[in-house]
Amino acid sequence: MNLKVNEIFYSLQGEGARAGEPSIFIRLSGCNLNCSFCDTDFSFGRTMTVEEILHEIGAFGCNRIVWTGGEPTLQLTDQIIAFFKEKGYRQAIETNGTHRVPLGIDYIACSPKRDFEKIRDLIPEVNELRFPIQAGDPLPDISLLPKAEKYLLSPVFNGNILVPENVSYCIELIKAHPTWGLSLQIHKLIGIR
Repeated sequence: MNLKVNEIFYSLQGEGARAGEPSIFIRLSGCNLNCSFCDTDFSFGRTMTVEEILHEIGAFGCNRIVWTGGEPTLQLTDQIIAFFKEKGYRQAIETNGTHRVPLGIDYIACSPKRDFEKIRDLIPEVNELRFPIQAGDPLPDISLLPKAEKYLLSPVFNGNILVPENVSYCIELIKAHPTWGLSLQIHKLIGIR
């Protein structure tokens, strides 16, 4: 079982409902979308076996993996998730919701960018829905989205720079629609990966 890996690093979860938790991030190469605000160059990577990945992450002493990308569902399989689960890892995924999530994932953070009505068919329930938004963007119709424990608006940054208008806009939307909460990319604000 091989994966094309962009990078592996150990840090704190920088956004969403689990912000601040130490986690091993395994960023997989490739994405099926081309978002103008994407902050990741996921076009390159090295092919690694699951055993090589296991060896590399063993040095961190943490049992939490966050599969991210790019779009990790383009590569992950039920068998790969089962392999790491058998080794004692709890696994989260950060997905755009355009493909089915493999079985065995412990925590799903979905950050949809388009085709909202199709996501619910692929992934009916998630732990958190993190919706990137810029000033002037419409609030998505929550009835079209997967059922979530947390619905979060995430103001779009300009690279690593906070855009105050986007934050203010999100705050006003949340105050008017209290089902939603705010998710800032604090890893960018405090200068960690």
